[in-house]
Amino acid sequence: MLKSIAVPLLILALSSCSKYLEKAPLDSINTSNFFKTEADAVAAINGAYQPLQWPKLYNLRMWTTDIWAGNSLVGAGGGTDGIETQDIANFVTATDNAAALDIWRGPSPGILRCNLVLKNVPAIEMDETKKKRILGEAYFLRAHYYFILEQLFGDVPLITDPVSAEDNLRPSRTSRAEVIDLVINDLKQAIELLPASYTGSDIGRATKGAAAGMLAKVYLSLGNFAETLKYCQQVNGLGYRLNLDYSDNFNPSTKNSPESLFEIQYVGKTSYSFWNNENQASWVSTFTGPRNADFVAGGYGWNQPTAEFAGLYEADDNRKDKTILYVGCPSYDGKEYQASYSSTGYNVRKFLVQKSVSPDYDTNPANWPVLRYADVLLMEAEAYCELNQLEPAIEPLNKVRVRAGLQPVAVSNQDELRKTIRKERRIELAFEGSHWFDLVRYDNGQYAQQFLHGIGRSNFAPKHLLLPIPQKEIDANPNLTQNLGY
Repeated sequence: MLKSIAVPLLILALSSCSKYLEKAPLDSINTSNFFKTEADAVAAINGAYQPLQWPKLYNLRMWTTDIWAGNSLVGAGGGTDGIETQDIANFVTATDNAAALDIWRGPSPGILRCNLVLKNVPAIEMDETKKKRILGEAYFLRAHYYFILEQLFGDVPLITDPVSAEDNLRPSRTSRAEVIDLVINDLKQAIELLPASYTGSDIGRATKGAAAGMLAKVYLSLGNFAETLKYCQQVNGLGYRLNLDYSDNFNPSTKNSPESLFEIQYVGKTSYSFWNNENQASWVSTFTGPRNADFVAGGYGWNQPTAEFAGLYEADDNRKDKTILYVGCPSYDGKEYQASYSSTGYNVRKFLVQKSVSPDYDTNPANWPVLRYADVLLMEAEAYCELNQLEPAIEPLNKVRVRAGLQPVAVSNQDELRKTIRKERRIELAFEGSHWFDLVRYDNGQYAQQFLHGIGRSNFAPKHLLLPIPQKEIDANPNLTQNLGY
């Protein structure tokens, strides 16, 4: 596992506030005495991964998008606990929403660090193979950060060079078409430069497969199914396979498995406070464990699945008992689940880590799955389906279903197959932060309104396909404009 990513080797100036919500991306680096050696290059690229680990992105905000998408409710402690997520999920989001501010700011340090690597590493005298790998990692990471921003905010400032005090510190928003062009070009560069795999402590770094899989997802978001298919097939040739056990995708003892294309790496407890950006413990078990149940260390009760979601499972689907807790489900660590643990009668199970592995709330070493081979197979099935090639769509779809203990589906008409694939994505990738991004891309966003109104989220309107630009950012930079309707 890539433990070196988990250590802050790059010297950065960060806010000292104890609450992560108050931390702004105030990164700086003195390049006059850095970027001289291979060790500097490695430290710099390690630093470029770190913002993915932070609560502004994958340690909180990205997985709460399933709550927006109707798979679950905030739950938590009630009242104003998680109010910023409740407001987004109820589609009453205001421009001062703390979650929107987090996500807007979250990628910025990572983009800066990638830009520093791409500008300075080419001139370093070092092993050429390692140099190419580091540049490939920077291209992959920059693309990933910008893809998050583009999907959630639309037009965003596009900055491809390190910013200094002499530069324009009030950039305007760039069209999302130009942002996507950069994302695509960066990922193509990454595919060329990155290795297919790693060994030893480098396991967990971005690979050729991660870049190809991410590019397939980008093209899927654009409705370019031919290109989606091309890059799914490229991933197919790199040796990935489904784990025999679905749970192995989330188990700390089976990190970076053969099904994993890219994971956010965590090592568990460090010297940093749990609430700091630099903390190296995953929050998800602590946050989603049933409240007042003593199932896991912490247990804040977030992300409570709805009855509508729980009712989606077919009778023989073995993912149900591995994904959610419900009355009558198999016991967890010797404890029986009670409906009183949740306002909906359900809790998320798939990310929970037993106390024997994580004895305290701030010791969870589980990685976060960003991109799995099952996702790639379902993207491949969808691309074939949308190209009206129904027969080849069945094979990758059924690989996922058979692993879940389900009967293979037969070829049907395109509309029925489309519905099956969409349902399969929702169940297979449940609570992994995927469903919202699927909703907003299906049928150019029209599906989202139909679906969300159908489950009672009647406040949803087309403006909610994007988050508002945080008013705090507009106040600081009058060149920013607001998204329509906010």
